[in-house]
Amino acid sequence: MYYLRLAPLALTCLAAPALAGDLNLKLVDAAGRPVADAVVTVRPAGGIPPGPIRFPWATTMVQQNIAFAPHVLVVPVGTTVRFPNKDKVRHHVYSFSKPAKFEIKLFGQDETRSYTFTSTGAVALGCNIHDQMSGFIKVVDTPFAIKSDAAGSAHLAGMATGTAQVTIWHPLLKTKDNEMVVNVPIPGSGAASKTVPLTLRSGR
Repeated sequence: MYYLRLAPLALTCLAAPALAGDLNLKLVDAAGRPVADAVVTVRPAGGIPPGPIRFPWATTMVQQNIAFAPHVLVVPVGTTVRFPNKDKVRHHVYSFSKPAKFEIKLFGQDETRSYTFTSTGAVALGCNIHDQMSGFIKVVDTPFAIKSDAAGSAHLAGMATGTAQVTIWHPLLKTKDNEMVVNVPIPGSGAASKTVPLTLRSGR
């Protein structure tokens, strides 16, 4: 009888929603200027939730105007990225980065090639024909990932309350592997806000 009286209470506790909060970051350089194209990934206090990771943006790296667009692309591990060529000239995409060493040999206007990224990390892209072209694909294993916008802002929602490990990556960040880690307390409701200064190499 004692067990039966407690059962409804136990079920109520199990059904209670977990507390979740948001994170608002402002990323700036040493002069206080906003830093765009920084990738923010978060491991919440409760860990990474199970299930497939999907982002609302396209997993496409376009070659257009002799450049990669976007300059930085964030994709979940296991993603097949498309590389459409919108230029009138041919391109030869390659990477020597440890997470994905590959090359996509010459392909012309309106042709598309693809590559599947099976390891996490930062992948630097180049073109064997046009040395000035550079781009980056950041392959992640968390659904809590975002790229800072032109105002240096990055917003993530729905993370478990507690101290979250926040990793910031930027191709010009003057740190090991171009990334830094900060711990941010995530509230049970509302948002945690933090301004993070980044020390960048020249070349912005």
